[in-house]
Amino acid sequence: MADVTISFEGGTLRVETERDLPFTESDPRSKTRRAPAFRYAPLLDYLDSQDITTNDSVLDLPELPPLYSAYELREYQAAALDSWEDTNRRGVLELPTGSGKTVIGVKAIERCQTPTLVVVPTIDLLEQWRGILETEFDVPIGQLGGGEQRLEALTGSTYDSAYLRADDIGDRFGLVIFDEVHHLGGEGYREIARLLAAPARMGLTATFERSDGAHEVVSDLVGQKVFDIAVDELAGEYLAPYDVKRLTVELTTDERERYEREQGVFTDYLAQSNIQMRSGSDYQELVKRSGNDPKARKALLSKQRARDIMMNSEGKVTALAEILAQHCDDRIIVFTAHNDLVYRLSERFLIPAITHQTPTAERKTVLDRFRSGEYSRVITSNVLDEGVDVPDANVAVVLSGSGSEREFTQRLGRILRSKADGGRAILYEVVTEETAEVRVANRRR
Repeated sequence: MADVTISFEGGTLRVETERDLPFTESDPRSKTRRAPAFRYAPLLDYLDSQDITTNDSVLDLPELPPLYSAYELREYQAAALDSWEDTNRRGVLELPTGSGKTVIGVKAIERCQTPTLVVVPTIDLLEQWRGILETEFDVPIGQLGGGEQRLEALTGSTYDSAYLRADDIGDRFGLVIFDEVHHLGGEGYREIARLLAAPARMGLTATFERSDGAHEVVSDLVGQKVFDIAVDELAGEYLAPYDVKRLTVELTTDERERYEREQGVFTDYLAQSNIQMRSGSDYQELVKRSGNDPKARKALLSKQRARDIMMNSEGKVTALAEILAQHCDDRIIVFTAHNDLVYRLSERFLIPAITHQTPTAERKTVLDRFRSGEYSRVITSNVLDEGVDVPDANVAVVLSGSGSEREFTQRLGRILRSKADGGRAILYEVVTEETAEVRVANRRR
């Protein structure tokens, strides 16, 4: 008779035993012990190491025919996959955008030969993964999200759908792949990984670390970062060689006057209130105070107005006009931080625009036409940073953005896919000098 019986129950492990086992705690209601489902693999490792006999019925895996992929891994992709295998098929792989992270995930499925759930942040990525899996493995591919709720041995899901279903399907997969795994650090999304019992776990991302430190939570749920490679190590051979050029522009006399006035209101309040603005928590403190302090609210609004002036300056519009004229034969993506500027520039330069407000069908049409060459340029506000299969381009223009290194890396990655003609990619940063934007631009670099 087994010393320990383990089963899956609503996103948890029901552990029947008289032993005081690690990863578990007493559950008075069922008179058993309990553990989060993600502790399944380490619990089994412990039981094996102690030679404890176990009756294990946790996983209820659907049948799956042998899987073979035609992909051949590049040297660095093979090294990444081997690193993951060497750490008991758990861990995060950090590779630049355009380097073929999806290929590594496909080969992981082939090696594991087990039912797999692929979790992605957007419908675009969900459709991209579904198409690749159908092509490579020629088996039915399930989908959770985008209006579908169909479960198969190989299934793709959005983070939102996986969050709603994880406790119900947590015993159905032996491998889970989290694409853009940094999203898993969000408070709600963490529960997805906790409720799944899948012993093999892979995280894929171009930028693992989060400014809020939540990547440490991801490390506990998926595994530590086990492989990374920098853009510069791949540029020139596997990715396009590239240049980054910073262009500085000046505010007009009127813009400077308005900027200094609004920025002055903000900095005066900081000096009076002893808020240093050294971290995100300082900004949150200002937002909190603005709820009941009129001066704090005035300072916050002035900060936003000053930011709008520097990020939407007329000098940036002029600089963009010069870049577009210089690169009239190139494929260009223009990034901004605000929808208002996107539509203003779209109308002025007759550039197709994509924002969060763009309907799905229209966005698909714009990207398809960009891919075919009918459109040679597109302008967007953040929505193309990640989670969208963006056609190849060779010029990016960052007119405005945050101080996030992740955002900068993702935007750079949009132009780094290797070019057939061997040409260099170029990213322009357009920064308004003698404003807070200079500090923001330095931080993201």
